Amino acid sequence: MSHSPIRKDKTCLNCRHVVEQKFCPNCGQENTDSRKTFHHLFIHFFEDLTHYENAFWKTIKNLLFKPSTLTKEYLSGKRLSYLAPVRLYIFISFITFLLIAMFPSHVTENLTKSEKEITSNFEKANTKEHKKWNEKSYLQSKTIDKSYFKLDSMKEIDSIQKYGKPKEKFTDFEYWIYEKAVHVTENNTKAEIIEKFIESFIHNIPKILFIIMPFFAFFLWIFHNKKKWYYFDHGIFTLHYFSFLLLIFLILFIVNKTIGAISPIAFVADIINFVGIIWMCYYFYPAHHRFYGESRFVSFVKSVILFFINSFFILLLLIFYVLYIFLNLH
Repeated sequence: MSHSPIRKDKTCLNCRHVVEQKFCPNCGQENTDSRKTFHHLFIHFFEDLTHYENAFWKTIKNLLFKPSTLTKEYLSGKRLSYLAPVRLYIFISFITFLLIAMFPSHVTENLTKSEKEITSNFEKANTKEHKKWNEKSYLQSKTIDKSYFKLDSMKEIDSIQKYGKPKEKFTDFEYWIYEKAVHVTENNTKAEIIEKFIESFIHNIPKILFIIMPFFAFFLWIFHNKKKWYYFDHGIFTLHYFSFLLLIFLILFIVNKTIGAISPIAFVADIINFVGIIWMCYYFYPAHHRFYGESRFVSFVKSVILFFINSFFILLLLIFYVLYIFLNLH
């Protein structure tokens, strides 16, 4: 709590409401002197940091090992002792994708390594006898194998659209999709397509999760008593559950990049991965059972049904998103 002197002026600086005591009854702002010494600034920073740290570790502990506890505490009104659900999700999401961006995936590393090897081999092959062959080989390595994608040129497609039979012609939407696909494959190698796709996918995962969460909460709303549970309640449960999934993913990612990179103890990372994935898959059931208070059998049945419904919906969304990323590569 701040120890700054209380202002003599009883008018709140934030909302202009009359403040009889230390805190404004209208907006909650502390009616203290806004000009602070370095001492007050340091003390205020230390108090906020200590409170945040205590709340943070308490929140993480409950999130990992006590399914639904955070949701029940939050909805019961005990909110100052924990991080707010939205802030928690944003914080974990930020840290997770920051670390992912800092450490390239094995696919990207291999692609980069292959490109460097091709370039190095091409530069070394400078003899007259092999120069022409290596030049042709290098150009082939940088060109898309059209047979792999099985795409006709736009000239062929335009010819079919103009002179072909009605059954052979594309609709306007199909033609647009095909034109985009041909443009991507003509201007990018296979390696470039994969690398750009991975990079775009990683950077946009938060957007995908934000899109999925309202639907996840909606499915929970459908399967539970509408009078007892509001959509808001399901939303808080969803935020905590997705925060847990992201946190487990973050922990496993760190384990793989640290312990997994050391050969003699790499098996430890495999064990942690196995335990983490099992806990990730199982977590929803006890969280659902404890939060909604239904019998174990009913909760198990609903958990299984919700798992398959959400898995199908997520898969469908990812398919559309993959197509979107592919068609928007440059």
